[in-house]
Amino acid sequence: MAHPLQLGLQDASSPIMEELLYFHDHALMIVFLISSLVLYTISLMLTTKLMHTSTMNAQMVETMWTILPAAILTSIALPSLRILYMTDEINNPLLTIKTMGHQWYWSYEYTDYMDLNFDSYMIPTLDLKPGELRLLEVDNRTVLPMETPIRMLISSEDVLHSWAVPSLGLKTDAIPGRLNQTTLSATRPGLFYGQCSEICGSNHSFMPIVLELIPLKHFETWSALTS
Repeated sequence: MAHPLQLGLQDASSPIMEELLYFHDHALMIVFLISSLVLYTISLMLTTKLMHTSTMNAQMVETMWTILPAAILTSIALPSLRILYMTDEINNPLLTIKTMGHQWYWSYEYTDYMDLNFDSYMIPTLDLKPGELRLLEVDNRTVLPMETPIRMLISSEDVLHSWAVPSLGLKTDAIPGRLNQTTLSATRPGLFYGQCSEICGSNHSFMPIVLELIPLKHFETWSALTS
């Protein structure tokens, strides 16, 4: 999860987030090189005493400043499109979770199990235990198996919401009357925090998301005791 004074993105905990981090660094390096070149050119233009007033055209320069930006944009667009298709790809999910957004809490239903569903509310500040995080802890965590392809079906019962977990590279809108889907697969166990990322009313900031990723055998034990 994020920490104070953090400048970069959160540590990746899924293959999709790892790809997003690589693409972020790739695009950032291109922007840095372009900015350095432009600033260097401007500094030369401001400091030089030489001027060439008789130049009427420069076809080679015009050709280069047309082809070079096109090549740079292509080098950014192709990896971006690859990751975009990867985020929409769902291959044989072993578990399906239906997530419904409400004002202002989330409800979860494990569709592969009988009577395994619950609501997830934020824990008030006065009820927090030592070590728990303010505005991020919930009374019922969403327990999921790690290293398992999971399909999330996301919708809403009232207004627009957005189900987002940054460290897993997830952000999907919850729209009334529409069922969106996304896939997740965590590479390590732990607690992963998120929040509603769509302004949905006065208590928008009080809709945290907590995913608890555990090994598959422990998940089966938990589901047997809960359902």
